[in-house]
Amino acid sequence: MATVTDRAGVEHALLALRPVLAVSGIALGVATDGGEPFGPGEAELASAMPELRRRDFLAGRRAARRALALAGLPPREILADGRRPVFPEGCAGTISHSGGLAVALAAPASRFRSLGCDLETRGLPLEAAHLVLGEDERAWAAGSVRRLLFAFSAKEAAFKALLDAAPSQLLGVALRPGRGGGFRAWPRDFPERAVEVRCRGVAGAAFTWAVRL
Repeated sequence: MATVTDRAGVEHALLALRPVLAVSGIALGVATDGGEPFGPGEAELASAMPELRRRDFLAGRRAARRALALAGLPPREILADGRRPVFPEGCAGTISHSGGLAVALAAPASRFRSLGCDLETRGLPLEAAHLVLGEDERAWAAGSVRRLLFAFSAKEAAFKALLDAAPSQLLGVALRPGRGGGFRAWPRDFPERAVEVRCRGVAGAAFTWAVRL
């Protein structure tokens, strides 16, 4: 899988996905650094963070503002509810970061109830499968580091998109391989709230996204 030394290649591959996402009305932003906080709310949040977390937080906010601007939405402050970003009213959005790179998606809330995305630039050991996959999911992922990584990323993206319906942990998200190499995901307690997750390899890294209408 990709490492931080592949960051430029991963960034280029992510940006190449913009036309794919734009067809669905979703804008994508990428950032490698965050600069200064956009406003007092972000500054207050960032001030209490360790340096590495602060850099990731600010890079994620910069990526999100770029996505908002591309979507024709006002690039205002993006605060937080716990670790979940809170996008401005009228905006649906999601942020992920890995290996020093942040990526965000944004779209009008009139079109999507929520979005979720996840970027993973490092693989998972097969020994971690029991932390990600339920017994009913391990058969199709057994023995493949790549499948395990994409399953983990897909669950992360779905978890973000599910919002109030999200379970307390990833094992509470059920996953099945779907069309075009993607997945169908849902909370095990609420199977009617399923979301479709799309997957792309980006210069050796895994990128996944989900939408909730």
